[in-house]
Amino acid sequence: QVWLQESGPGLLEQSQTLSLTCTVSGGSITTNSYYWSWLRQPPGKGLEWMGAIDHSGTTYYVPSLESRTSISRDTTRNQFSLHLAAVTPKDTAVYYCAAGREIQNPSTRGQGIQVAVSS
Repeated sequence: QVWLQESGPGLLEQSQTLSLTCTVSGGSITTNSYYWSWLRQPPGKGLEWMGAIDHSGTTYYVPSLESRTSISRDTTRNQFSLHLAAVTPKDTAVYYCAAGREIQNPSTRGQGIQVAVSS
């Protein structure tokens, strides 16, 4: 079974870049047909899929965030990362990394990390 753990800062100021890392255990991020995703849930709102990277390193992003979002990976450490530029208080949310065979419907999620953006 794949286990995922998010890490990164919990508090940022407006206009900074949010960088989060997901450490994967129990499976390889180069596993064929798997997508490694980032999702977030703002306070009082639903879960939003942000983007993903697949086993070959190809990236996919939700159009509304594509201009500010970058997902990368480090295969030697079995980690993948999210970078979200020019954050605003609207980016305050619990951020999750996730994995699965369906790109926008991952089957496994990490416990999540709370990120707050101050104005």
